Amino acid sequence: MQPIDIYTANMTDHQRAWFYAEYEHARRDEVIGVLFAIFLGCFGIHHFYLRRNGLGILYLLLCWTGISTILGFIDAFFTPGRVRRYNAEQAAYISTQILGSAAYSTAPRCPSCGRAVEPNAIFCPHCGATTAGSDPFRPQPAI
Repeated sequence: MQPIDIYTANMTDHQRAWFYAEYEHARRDEVIGVLFAIFLGCFGIHHFYLRRNGLGILYLLLCWTGISTILGFIDAFFTPGRVRRYNAEQAAYISTQILGSAAYSTAPRCPSCGRAVEPNAIFCPHCGATTAGSDPFRPQPAI
C-alpha cells in the first residue's frame, strides 16, 4: 500500500481516478525542489515552487547581500521533507473536496465500507456486507 492510498481508501473507482488526476496536477517533485534550492536558492525560487510566497519575497529582497545564497544552499537539505509535506497537504485537501462533494450524492452507501451501492441491493458488491434497511429474506423484484 502506497502512502497516498490512505487518502483514497473510501473512494469509488471514479472518485479515485478523479483524485489521481487532480493530485498529479497539484503535486511537486522533490528533485526539482532541491535543484531550485541549489541553483536558484538565492532568489527564493524553491519557496515560490512550494507556494511559500512570503519567504520567496524575503529571499528576493536579500539576494543582493549573499545571505539568501547561503540559506538557499542550506534549504536544499530541508527541501525534500518540505515537498513531501506539501504533497501530503495537497492530497488531503483534494480528497476532502472529492469526498465532500460525494456527500450530496443520492446513492445509498454501504454501512461497512462506505462505497455506493445500488438502491435495491441486498449485499454490497465491494465487501459483501448486508446493506442498511435490506431484508435478505425479502424477495427482490426481477429486473
